[in-house]
Amino acid sequence: MSGFLCLCLVALFPAEKAKAQTITTYSNSSTIAIPDNACPATVNRTFSVGSSYEVGDVDIGILLDHTYRRDLEITLTSPTGTIVTLMDFVGGGANNLNVRFDDEATGGTIASHTSSDPLTPIYNSTKIPQNSLSAFDGEDAQGTWTLRICDQQGIDVGSFRQADLYITQLPPFADLSLTKSFGATSSNSGTYSLSVTNSTISALTATGVTVSDTLPSGVSLTGISGTGTYSGGVWTLGTAIAPGQTVSIELSVTITATSGTITNSAQIRSSTAFDSDSTPNNGVTSEDDYASVSFTAGTRLPGYVPPLTNVCPISNQLQFSWGSPTTWNPSGSLYETYTVTGIGEIEFTIAEPPGGFTNSTPEITTSNTGGGAAGTRALYFFMNNGNETHSSSTTLELPTAVPGLQFTIFDIDFGNNQFTDMVTVTGEFDGATVLPTLSNNTANYISGNSAIGDGSSSGTQEFGNVVVTFTSPVDSVTIVYGNYQPTTPTSSGNQAMSIHDFTFCKPETTISITKLSEVLNDPISPADKWKRIPDATVQYCLFISNSGSGTAENVTVTDNLVGPFTYIAESMNSGANCDSANTFEDDDSSDGTETDDITASIAGSTITVTAEKIGPTDNFALTFRVTID
Repeated sequence: MSGFLCLCLVALFPAEKAKAQTITTYSNSSTIAIPDNACPATVNRTFSVGSSYEVGDVDIGILLDHTYRRDLEITLTSPTGTIVTLMDFVGGGANNLNVRFDDEATGGTIASHTSSDPLTPIYNSTKIPQNSLSAFDGEDAQGTWTLRICDQQGIDVGSFRQADLYITQLPPFADLSLTKSFGATSSNSGTYSLSVTNSTISALTATGVTVSDTLPSGVSLTGISGTGTYSGGVWTLGTAIAPGQTVSIELSVTITATSGTITNSAQIRSSTAFDSDSTPNNGVTSEDDYASVSFTAGTRLPGYVPPLTNVCPISNQLQFSWGSPTTWNPSGSLYETYTVTGIGEIEFTIAEPPGGFTNSTPEITTSNTGGGAAGTRALYFFMNNGNETHSSSTTLELPTAVPGLQFTIFDIDFGNNQFTDMVTVTGEFDGATVLPTLSNNTANYISGNSAIGDGSSSGTQEFGNVVVTFTSPVDSVTIVYGNYQPTTPTSSGNQAMSIHDFTFCKPETTISITKLSEVLNDPISPADKWKRIPDATVQYCLFISNSGSGTAENVTVTDNLVGPFTYIAESMNSGANCDSANTFEDDDSSDGTETDDITASIAGSTITVTAEKIGPTDNFALTFRVTID
């Protein structure tokens, strides 16, 4: 049995949030004895939340009488299935539990609470649970929450008396985040790239957004590009940012310093919308509206990386990760496929070097992390080279083109008298070559669409990283890995590199329709001087094209024939364009005589034409004829 009572209270966020929030209490006071030594069987008490809203914070008060409290394991489960352990085998020989569990409690942790609790007043102390209740933050509160109590030892017994679940409802918000990067464009110049993103989980569109970014000494501003204006160290976006949207600006600078570390920090300065996890202009570096980047003047600098948001917003980006549970099965295989939601099945095909690969590669490993967190996984290649001419290639084939693509290659560097890593990246779109932008790090340099190692980098350092960015449509990518022969000994050593995760711009279709007409003849005019007069024959052409990078499927176009003319029966033809439309299309699409992937028909005065699919940069046309009345 269970029961609940809702009480609505109004409180305030901490002062820096400056925004009202609502805390709702859900109570259950259905007393029940807790079975002794019964785990895994539990006593369950539930709380029903009838309305949908986003969880901002959760506390829970629990009152029960029980000798030797250490016997108990108590958990709370949300409607989405998230489980938080409040206490488990803690409290020693203390009796009873009369506590409000709160991540921000000032009364210490439940694990350090070893004194017996009185049964009154209700929840006479606050304790931090063993696991954080913040695991529920951001979830939908609606549904059934379940408190489970389990007795793990014999002899000592007790009863559940009451529990109160306190859920804080976040007000509508726009969760803004700021990113900032720097890349060199020459030995003494570079570009700061700033982007503000409104999260896809946001309920509000943010307006009035500004960003503080005072350039440090050691650089001087030479150019501005992107959205908004920049003046006096303040970027004024000048546009609303809808949920899922990203707005960017780039500040070009000359590097005037000849040595030293140059650090540039920025923070969102203002926004009309409440932000659930950060406060504008408060200087807190751990919040996601604050960003900082540094470089060392007088040394080779990492190259400028074109933001993929210049091609597609974050909300239109798709990720493919080598992280768990992705596998390369079996290790050492030269072909593998994966399904990427929104794109379809992608294929990796590998051509091994003459001496093959070693160390059971290709394989997904943590051998090269590119300076990322420990455990960063990537597709690892260890080439068993016989001489400096040997190379391998990896080709990524996409089932449809994407508008843009970005990934990082790890460990392109140089080993004296051993190897000079060289990686060359080439893309294709509809059979035509597409060249990416390669961005170096400090252990390599860029030459066209190749990166060449000339410095040292270990597998766990970022100095050998190369960022590959395609900013135009691409449907396949080939990565050739080998040596730069002019600086590689004839008997080169073995070489290793890794390909990290891919970020794709979601395939897009852009369908356009053009209608053209041409007078073919009339009963009185000489050839080439025909006019639209009674009994003249006019040919119309519907030209349908897809200028996007994705494949459009089941494209249907209708044309309502309204005017002083009469359709000429069985006059429809299809083809790639108006001039080559010579495939006959039956007026009746349902009689089984259609044999191609384009069907056309006329019903009354409406012509309908359907194509099974139109690929990227593809097109088709339908022509038909009428007689002028």
